[in-house]
Amino acid sequence: MTVIDGVLEVITARQADLGDGMLMRRLLPSRGRRTIGAWCFMDHFGPTPTGGMRIGPHPHMGLQSMTWLFEGEVVHHDSLGNVQAIRPGQLNIMRAGSGVAHAEKTPDSHRNGFHGITLWAAQPDWARHSQPAFDHFSSLPHLTLGDAQALLFMGTIDGETAPAYSETPLVGAEILLQPRGVIRIPLQRTFENALSVIQGSVVVNGKEVLPGSMVYLGTGRDSVVIKTYAGARLILLGGEPFEEQLFMWWNFVGRNRDEIELAAKEWNAGSAFGEVAPMGLKRIDAPEFPWRSAPPPE
Repeated sequence: MTVIDGVLEVITARQADLGDGMLMRRLLPSRGRRTIGAWCFMDHFGPTPTGGMRIGPHPHMGLQSMTWLFEGEVVHHDSLGNVQAIRPGQLNIMRAGSGVAHAEKTPDSHRNGFHGITLWAAQPDWARHSQPAFDHFSSLPHLTLGDAQALLFMGTIDGETAPAYSETPLVGAEILLQPRGVIRIPLQRTFENALSVIQGSVVVNGKEVLPGSMVYLGTGRDSVVIKTYAGARLILLGGEPFEEQLFMWWNFVGRNRDEIELAAKEWNAGSAFGEVAPMGLKRIDAPEFPWRSAPPPE
């Protein structure tokens, strides 16, 4: 993490090679910044000229998960019985609540590029034990912000509101900035806000920010001015500061280690989270805990 001034920080993603030319960059959580509002997880995958996603059945609890594509196609299957394709400009959002399982697979017929992000937002304590639910939105608000076009997938910007429901105040948008463009992005003062540079580069407060980086803007800002020379693709995330203490591991968001251990053991035993209809992908077991688990009571 690089500090530009007392509030604005630049966080560099951790990178991993997923094989077949697919790169993954993890921006949240990071060592220096665990959450942006309730946003607690962001993975950026691709771009790759071919291929796609093949993630077998796995569980979630205590979070809202979102898939957002820039290129490609993915079909979502879950233990509630939902089967839903998603393409660029559309949103799949799943509220895990007390527990749900899902899988995601790019159709075998897909031959073009693949590129996107996965996002999680932590559910507050009053909502995290609720029944799971899934929504798909095929149409979302478009905005013009100076030299940029924005596609709003969560919250409100400049009087436009996305249709997706969130359990804490959040904002999320994809912003495409034209070459040699300058924009002023309106922000909510009470929100923590951050900008992730997906493609291209931008200048914020005189500092060039490269792809694979997230600029944390803090709270108390009405707007931020962004400049670019060659054009850029950005993701804006923001939300009211999330005050609840989180314990995150693997695909679970809880409040303590005991909750996480119980969830992992129940998933591996097949006693919770439901079943995903067969789709030719292997079920993913929870890995070993990276800590010493307490022995069961005698």
